[in-house]
Amino acid sequence: MVAAVALAVVLTNRPDDKNDTAGSGGGEVFLQNAAATGPDPFTASTARTDTASASPASLPPRTSSATIEVSGSTPGLYGGTQSVASCDVEQQVRFLSAEPAKNAAFASTLDIEANQVPGYLRSLTPLQLRADTRVTNHGYRDGAATTYQSVLQAGTAVLVDDRGVPRVRCACGNPLTPPVAQKSPRTTGTPWQGYNADQVVVVAPSVTVVNVFVVYDVQDDSWFARRNGDHRAEQDKPTPPPTRPPSTSPSTSGSTSPSDSPSTPETLSPSAST
Repeated sequence: MVAAVALAVVLTNRPDDKNDTAGSGGGEVFLQNAAATGPDPFTASTARTDTASASPASLPPRTSSATIEVSGSTPGLYGGTQSVASCDVEQQVRFLSAEPAKNAAFASTLDIEANQVPGYLRSLTPLQLRADTRVTNHGYRDGAATTYQSVLQAGTAVLVDDRGVPRVRCACGNPLTPPVAQKSPRTTGTPWQGYNADQVVVVAPSVTVVNVFVVYDVQDDSWFARRNGDHRAEQDKPTPPPTRPPSTSPSTSGSTSPSDSPSTPETLSPSAST
């Protein structure tokens, strides 16, 4: 009962609430299964069902209390299926265009104008997370955007911006923004098999534009390159596996908020089980 009440508080907060947990540094973090719609969806799912689930990345042991922070340009940070987009961007555009109030709320969370939403969505790249990832999630309820902290399960289909940061969760159409640091937050929701709070990552924006994402394809244990903004996955090309060893350094700030990352990324490899 206590957990249910706590979750309700998180999901009904608005960005301008005085007690908004997303901005106060306290509260709960909601665990979101990759396939579940989740609370307060903006739209029906636009995640493609004909893509293989992304293999979890192999992360190094956490050596401090700091959150693992990974640059959005890191090869292998994202997975997918070559020549298949993990999200239907045009369907996402249609869903939001059909409901102006939702479209306006969606735009407000990303600090863009409502008429910029279609172009913005088409500028993003459909990929799949390969690590459980902390974000600020924005749902839609009672005519306004909601705000709550969440961990997205590895395998979640997302749309990624040109700095490698997840911006839309495709299973619910919710816009995403960087996570807010919280002091000793409580997790709510059901942990999935393999969930480990010490292996949750924060994606930090790349210091330069990511022109090409180096993506791991679990279907045939291969790698391919996907161009930034190729929302239909029409220009994918095979690419050699990254040569750098798998290594990810924890953030030294102890914060769950992204900061600038090195311009030369490390590599995240497939897990030992793949």
